[in-house]
Amino acid sequence: MDATSKAIIEQLQEDGRRSYASVGKAVGLSEAAVRQRVQKLVDSKVMQVVAVTDPLQLGFKRQAMLGIRSTGDIIATADRIAALPEVDYCVVVAGPSDIIAEVICANDEDLLRIITEIRAIEGVRETETFMYLSLRKQEYNWGTR
Repeated sequence: MDATSKAIIEQLQEDGRRSYASVGKAVGLSEAAVRQRVQKLVDSKVMQVVAVTDPLQLGFKRQAMLGIRSTGDIIATADRIAALPEVDYCVVVAGPSDIIAEVICANDEDLLRIITEIRAIEGVRETETFMYLSLRKQEYNWGTR
């Protein structure tokens, strides 16, 4: 990836609604060239342009991170967990847990239901739940370094 594509990404991380003309001016390209590059970055899954929401403002009262210990094929287990609609983030990790998954739920009953559902997945040995009490920072503007 070249410096111009990285600069485009950084511009959109500051404001994903920024016009292609504005981005082009900042990075030294035409609007059409920016549009093509953005499409190429999206098509290749280097980036996605999305609206980031506050789950609390949308009525989801419970967020939690789950540490999951697995047996067998960790990747297959992680893929089964990642397929659940309540899971918005799922990674295979090294450490006490094999998989970390973030879930967003309507309430505590919903959280209990999804934990029970995850525990029933083939390959899940045990889970540990870290309920969010207060979100202090969540940003997506770390740039391309």
